[in-house]
Amino acid sequence: MSALSGLLDILKGDAQADRVVPRRGHSVRLTLFTSGAMAFLAVFALALSLASGRLADRWSEALARSSTIRISAPAAQMEAQIWAVLEVLEQTPGVASARALSEEEQRDLLEPWFGPDLPLEDLPVPRLVEVIETAEGYDPDGLRLRLAAEAPGAVLDDHTRWRRPLVRAAERLRSLGWISLALILGSVAAMVTLAAQSALAANVKVIRVLRLVGARDHYIARAFVRRFTLRALTGATVGTALGMIAIALLPSAQEEGGFLTGLGFAGLHWLWPLTVPILSAITAFWATRAAAFKTLRSLP
Repeated sequence: MSALSGLLDILKGDAQADRVVPRRGHSVRLTLFTSGAMAFLAVFALALSLASGRLADRWSEALARSSTIRISAPAAQMEAQIWAVLEVLEQTPGVASARALSEEEQRDLLEPWFGPDLPLEDLPVPRLVEVIETAEGYDPDGLRLRLAAEAPGAVLDDHTRWRRPLVRAAERLRSLGWISLALILGSVAAMVTLAAQSALAANVKVIRVLRLVGARDHYIARAFVRRFTLRALTGATVGTALGMIAIALLPSAQEEGGFLTGLGFAGLHWLWPLTVPILSAITAFWATRAAAFKTLRSLP
């Protein structure tokens, strides 16, 4: 039986065959609860994976095209070295723009760590020059050599050592999200299999009577597959809806909030959770089918 014909049979149904499957009992509750709970968790796994992907792209794009030059020099030489650095950058291929941060901007950068009353003018705080690269980028080694010659107090930080660990961490979080989704579907398959086997074992006498009157195993198995697939679909639909509501109620993404406030779906990504009930139903279909035929073959 192909997957398409099997799904059509599920939608069509068979009133007489459905009587074989118990309508109440722990197998019903187990299937509904498990599929609902796992769908709820699957929505969060999807949200984590997609948010991590956006985070990796944002960090990579933001850090890849920006650099910082730190200038440490005596106060009498500071302005001269700043102008020397800006002149070098103006002549460097691959540099789109460069500017020295003002004292107010540097104070804003340090305020979260040292408070608003930091006496910046009385401290030996290095001056910072922000560098924005072109799409092609510049040669960092060549720029460091020129800076060493023209402005000995200048140190280039191209963010490489910061960018790579951050992007790698975000990419691993994305992978963990997809792995979690796969494990959730595997758990659904395992629990539906146990529930189907329990229901089959509880109806051995009915199955034997059906065999005596000429019912084939395919006919009996189809009833269990239909009922458990629909139960999994129902539970997963409810769990997915609750998960999407919970995601929607999370705080919106804010720059000062960091990663956690960006955990959610954006734009067309809201369509992704709608695949969770479908995947749960397909998983339940194949798990129940395998369990039903295995159990039926073992019966005398």
